[in-house]
Amino acid sequence: MNQALDIFRSSGYCFSRNPVFLNSSRNSPAFLLHKQNFPQEHLAAPLFEKYRRLVCSKRVNSKPFIPTESNSLCVEAETCDGADFSAVPHVQTLREFPKEELSEKVVMVRFDSKLLFQQLQERKIQCENAVSTIKYLHEAGAKVILISSWDADDENTMKIVRAESIAGALSSVLQVKVVPVKLVTTHIHSAKQESNIILLENLFQFKEEPANCKGFARLLSSGVDIFVNDAFSQSHRVLASTVAISRFCYASIAGFHFEAVLSQLKNITKTSQKPYVAIIGGGNLVEKAAALRLLVSICDGLVFVGWQPVDLGPESLEEIASLVSKCKKILWIGPVRFGLSHSDAGEASRLGAVVDRLRSQNNLETILVGKVACTTVLGSNLNYSVIENASVVWEFLKGRSLPGLMALDRSYPFDIKWDGVYDDPTRPLVVDVGSGNGLFLFGMAKKTKDLNFLGLEINGKLVNRCLERVLQTGMKNGYFIRTNATSTFRSIISSYPGELVLVSIQCPNPDFNKPEHRWEMVQRSLIEAIADLLALDGKVFLQSDIEGVAIRMKSEFVKYGKGKIMVMDESEDASCYQRQWLNENPFGVRSDWEQHVLDRGANMYRLLLSKPAIIAGSTCRG
Repeated sequence: MNQALDIFRSSGYCFSRNPVFLNSSRNSPAFLLHKQNFPQEHLAAPLFEKYRRLVCSKRVNSKPFIPTESNSLCVEAETCDGADFSAVPHVQTLREFPKEELSEKVVMVRFDSKLLFQQLQERKIQCENAVSTIKYLHEAGAKVILISSWDADDENTMKIVRAESIAGALSSVLQVKVVPVKLVTTHIHSAKQESNIILLENLFQFKEEPANCKGFARLLSSGVDIFVNDAFSQSHRVLASTVAISRFCYASIAGFHFEAVLSQLKNITKTSQKPYVAIIGGGNLVEKAAALRLLVSICDGLVFVGWQPVDLGPESLEEIASLVSKCKKILWIGPVRFGLSHSDAGEASRLGAVVDRLRSQNNLETILVGKVACTTVLGSNLNYSVIENASVVWEFLKGRSLPGLMALDRSYPFDIKWDGVYDDPTRPLVVDVGSGNGLFLFGMAKKTKDLNFLGLEINGKLVNRCLERVLQTGMKNGYFIRTNATSTFRSIISSYPGELVLVSIQCPNPDFNKPEHRWEMVQRSLIEAIADLLALDGKVFLQSDIEGVAIRMKSEFVKYGKGKIMVMDESEDASCYQRQWLNENPFGVRSDWEQHVLDRGANMYRLLLSKPAIIAGSTCRG
């Protein structure tokens, strides 16, 4: 504990003793770190004392330490510097995913086995989201495959394993027959033929699972269209069934339970309710130093309880209860056992009762984190925000990215006010995916005033330059957004009030130092979104300076275009084609990379696709 408190001192925190919370007759396990939202008239001179309750003033000349989103999927989590605030990425969720797209799709769900086993044993309401995810997919016509990991020696699953098969237990919970299937390549065939839900064998027995083995993930996801992660409790771990698997499915989204707990995680860093106090139990505080610094920056007080060998006594609980009575929001994290019924032994139940009373009387917002707190309180009260796996929360508070979360597809987090972007948002829209320096869009926007133009680019610096030029030139029909269009195209363009008439993808390559990345942009999720949102008779323009990339883009659009996207027949304008490629850019405006390629005398490989109003008998071919 001395080490943990030394961390605060060395980081520029000023400690002082508050006589109101100090009982000098004994050592106490509770340390209180106060800031401006509590009365300060009793603060004495600076003092540091072992095993005393302490008051920590606001850190001087320091930016709040807040977790930031990593732009890439990292196997080894890194601690952020806290300069920016983006607590978690905005991921694609099952709630946002088009329900009609689920029909006849093979959907693999990584579920939290402990949650469903609790549902079977105790019928807990907080498990309903996990059950709802599977039922929702099944009712939407998806072919559902369940995967998870459970330890037969775990006390929560032992009775179920001995009494009946896991599949039988899940059938009881879901009220739908669950059929167990071995993990072999034929399990996908079984899923497509089976009207019921199938369950793959226990991942606990495969060493490739915790190793995040790509080969194992490829086998696991063979033939799977959509991956749904509903095991938030495993999001801090790097597993083949939560991380590597996302590379082999065209959509990776969060289930209802995952989404709900993620929302609760975000709520921890919100400070709209004041005073806000964190009650912290457990040890290893030195390892949690980064997390404690964050809590100090967002909370008005930290109360440390439950240190060994000192335990909570009646006077400590009375003083903590007095502090809690002034709060509007409480975060309870760590293994501090307390209960709400009079039959529970120990003084800790009194504190639980105080928290519950304040919650109901004073509209106290309470977040419970950790198995002990959740299982004890939730036995009699369900009106709490709960996160049962404290390890996930500690990793988040330390500023580390959660691999299972980072593996999911992104969704654009903002509502776009199109009337503020364009002077007439009802005009037809042209979208350039991977717009780069914006040379193509600026040229098109200058040439054609009766269309609106939107650039989607993942490089923030390029987007900022383009937006500065938009402001400088007073352009009213052009705009740029920083985003990964592969996963956010649908969520952005679906809100546009006008028609989407043209989509261009030119020389896709997120990393020109790694040629194998040239085709990562054109994925199934993007193609299906374009096929759905493109207006009838709309066009798709593809070009690359590498013929293999152009061929791949063409084949991917034909394969995943749902029969809506067709390659325009060369006979429509044979003079424009050389073999299967267009000789010239049909729009007469070049992109920056296209200009660079042509300047060095190299070839461009171009083609134009269409979404014809009438496919049968048309001059288009697949």
